[in-house]
Amino acid sequence: MGNLNVLFLNTSLKSSEETSNTQVLFDQAALIYQREGFNTESIRLADYNIKYGISGDMGEGDEWPQILEKVKEANIVIIGTPIWLGEKSAIAKLAIERLYGSSSETNEKGQAIFYNKVGGAIVTGNEDGAKGSAASILYALAHIGFVIPPNVDTYWVGEAGPGPSLIDANGLENEFTQQHIEMLAYNTMYFAKLLDQNPIPAKGNTLE
Repeated sequence: MGNLNVLFLNTSLKSSEETSNTQVLFDQAALIYQREGFNTESIRLADYNIKYGISGDMGEGDEWPQILEKVKEANIVIIGTPIWLGEKSAIAKLAIERLYGSSSETNEKGQAIFYNKVGGAIVTGNEDGAKGSAASILYALAHIGFVIPPNVDTYWVGEAGPGPSLIDANGLENEFTQQHIEMLAYNTMYFAKLLDQNPIPAKGNTLE
């Protein structure tokens, strides 16, 4: 088994020129992945021109196809989002729609191309909505073929309403958040290694 790949899709509304609380939370998980020999890559989707639509390629100017290629190469895909009005970001919704647009593509066994990949979610905010946002992301990933292990959603939320976000509130020191960062990392790694050696059988799981 060679090194396996972790891809983090950061759906913050901020470009990479700005500090992202969601990124800081992933960076903590990345330290664990890297220590265990996994490759990690993070993409700030706000930096890209991603067109609306339900397709793997929406034509001229659409930069989603280069992101999709990285998804295809990944063993673990984690979607990270801030909370706005109790919901995941608009960019998170856009990314899920674009992933869904490729769910009819198949691998060499006739399964959806997202089979044998492991999914997870990271959520940050200073208001309610962490569990709802994670549930929405994880269901969508499962529906298009990703394997979702137990406890693969880590989050931090402060007090409801306006207030300090993860960085300013020292949210990384929160014991619950730290515990769930470890659960996210170790459970996704376990299933990624398992599926790398024992992929899901084709019988009963093909689209053709």
